[in-house]
Amino acid sequence: MGFSGRYRVGSAAPGGLTIFKLAILTISDAGSRGEREDVSGDTISEMMASTSFEETRRELLPDEQDLISEKLIDWCDNGDFDLVLTTGGTGLGPRDVTPEATKKVIDLEVPGMAEAMRMESLKATPFAMIGRAVVGVRNGCLIVNLPGSPKAVRENLEVVLAVIPHAVEILRGGQRHPTG
Repeated sequence: MGFSGRYRVGSAAPGGLTIFKLAILTISDAGSRGEREDVSGDTISEMMASTSFEETRRELLPDEQDLISEKLIDWCDNGDFDLVLTTGGTGLGPRDVTPEATKKVIDLEVPGMAEAMRMESLKATPFAMIGRAVVGVRNGCLIVNLPGSPKAVRENLEVVLAVIPHAVEILRGGQRHPTG
């Protein structure tokens, strides 16, 4: 259950919860052709619904590096979003280009978050070693690549979910050190 759009980015909602703007980008050739339901995007949406993030945009693109990069640039540079969560295209397949598209546009990488996701995923499957998710920042917007399967999305997002609001707050010029 998210908050309505009447709260500004970074404003306090009832109960003191800060509202940040979220965009979800699913990368899937089959999904972009309407051949597959966006269950991974749904998983992200459900997990983020009770957080301090309001989902304000959600789109689906094919596994095309230039299209992905262009979308990330557009969303991050227009200042409409604090967080972009991508799902899909992080494996070793020939069409898996999300990490390259992300690296092409970020100002700085946040390797600890991606490493933490891989380390935790390794506890569930050795296949986590071949995941290539990237986390980075472009123009003050945090971009987090998540895998394409709903199960892996859930496992990976759970690892970084507690840190994301603090990271975004820092990027927006807020709190510099965690309290408590």
